[in-house]
Amino acid sequence: MSEVREECVVVGVNGSPGSVAALRRAAAEARRRECVLTVVTAWEAVWDGAGGPGSRWPPLPPEPDRWRRLARRRLLTALDAAFDGDLPLDPPLRPVLALGRPGPALVEVAGDGAGLLVVGAGSHGPWQRLFAPSVAAHCFAHARCPVLAVPSAPPGVPSARRGGGGRWFGAGRRGPGFVVP
Repeated sequence: MSEVREECVVVGVNGSPGSVAALRRAAAEARRRECVLTVVTAWEAVWDGAGGPGSRWPPLPPEPDRWRRLARRRLLTALDAAFDGDLPLDPPLRPVLALGRPGPALVEVAGDGAGLLVVGAGSHGPWQRLFAPSVAAHCFAHARCPVLAVPSAPPGVPSARRGGGGRWFGAGRRGPGFVVP
């Protein structure tokens, strides 16, 4: 993983409806700012514990190449869903597969050089919040650039694709804490 050096818009995608909405909004922002759109998918080699204590089989090591291929497929699927199978020439795209947990990976890729970090707001209920940390919350707390959280809108509600909402959070060092567009 390497930090962004020139101003760009960074967006995290995992293939969820929220990340596709975030990708569409990030593309619009990059087009408006006339800068590069950096599309990031974070991945980790996960081991499910097969072959652990009490098993007759030896432990299986994680397969990093397999997880990297799955992350690449998720990134390509999100691009396909966001742009209806027709990748835009404007803004220019920079795909990144980042090894690590999504929140820290996005913050590291955005670094100090990104003009904006865009994430899907997700729809975390109480159980999801308890067991799955919020990527958006991590980015709000640690990013060194402004962060925009884009909700995945249900049908009939203005979506990010049509210029809909989102919440802007400025980095503590760069501006106000909360601005509604």
